[in-house]
Amino acid sequence: MTHVEVKSLDVILDNEQRDGYCSGEVVSGHISLKLSETTTVKTIKILLKGNTQVSWVHKRSRFSEERKCLLLSKTLVATTDTRDLIFDSGTYEIPFDLQLPQRSLVSSFSGKNGCVYYMMQAVLKRPFHESQCVNRELRIVCHIDVSVPTLISPVSQTCKKMIGCWIFTSGPISLTASIERQGYCNGESIPIYALIENRSCCLVVPKAVIYQIQTYTAKGKTKSIKQLVASARGNPVASDTTSRWNGNPLKIPPVSPSILNSDILRLEYLLAVIVQIPGAKNLEVQLPVVIGTSGHGMSSHSFVNMSLLYPTFTLPDIPEAPPSYAEVVSEEQFEEHRSSTSQSQPDWLLDGSAFACIQQFLLQPPPPYSEICGQ
Repeated sequence: MTHVEVKSLDVILDNEQRDGYCSGEVVSGHISLKLSETTTVKTIKILLKGNTQVSWVHKRSRFSEERKCLLLSKTLVATTDTRDLIFDSGTYEIPFDLQLPQRSLVSSFSGKNGCVYYMMQAVLKRPFHESQCVNRELRIVCHIDVSVPTLISPVSQTCKKMIGCWIFTSGPISLTASIERQGYCNGESIPIYALIENRSCCLVVPKAVIYQIQTYTAKGKTKSIKQLVASARGNPVASDTTSRWNGNPLKIPPVSPSILNSDILRLEYLLAVIVQIPGAKNLEVQLPVVIGTSGHGMSSHSFVNMSLLYPTFTLPDIPEAPPSYAEVVSEEQFEEHRSSTSQSQPDWLLDGSAFACIQQFLLQPPPPYSEICGQ
């Protein structure tokens, strides 16, 4: 049915430029109603609805779940038992305010297999007419204070691996990485402390990345998607050398805050320090990071002074892919490496196919630069 009397129905917020609302705050504005002729009105309502939805298909089966996050309703205009409400033609602005509950709300988010969305809805009811509705999205941000004790403690991890082929074993490559705290906010840089010891015969390339991990749960099944959101590469580390990072910064780009309060949709972050090894699986440590909304103005004396452990180099602000093998190994280095390797091997091995296999293993370029993956 057409609504010829109603020219327009809109929801206007008092602060249209606002980025989002938090628990306990008041959402205010007005409903704009334009009428082309005199109209009888039963009710005008404002609603705020919130839902979390996840859905994906796996082997021809669909997995989906939905949770209601919020439902607020307020009647702004209503008829009485004694008389109808008559609106003349013209424009009306009907103010409203809705207070969000104090409890923790799930932050607005849109991902590959799910979303958290909040919708303001104005509802106009008239006698003998279908209800007329208009919707507009509202962004909700769950407040996460990254200065709480659980998020200001440092985290560290160490890993090591041997590089070799069959009975021919190179020296180990070890990696220790630390961050001063686990909680950060958008726009901050994460100082990274790392020690890379390369006792192998390979030239390796370290880098730091931030992953976003989306985890969806439906019908007892879980699906995770891991996406790269920031990266920076360090200087190559030659054979039998050590590289130290002393708070080298990796900036956090504009991303959604962590979502940790939903049972069907979680949004988490990992800082990974990776050592790329030609012809072998990468060496990697992963440190959990929480992206919050406030508390990033903490004083530096609250943290462990890791500069006493580790000297400095700077990660570039612009993400870049790892170098090609030709960029980090000159022809002279290649020939010197090949000659030294050849002289150290017995004659029976140099004439066989095994030597070609070892050379291919030792001198392969770094793997392709691809960090986005999913399940």
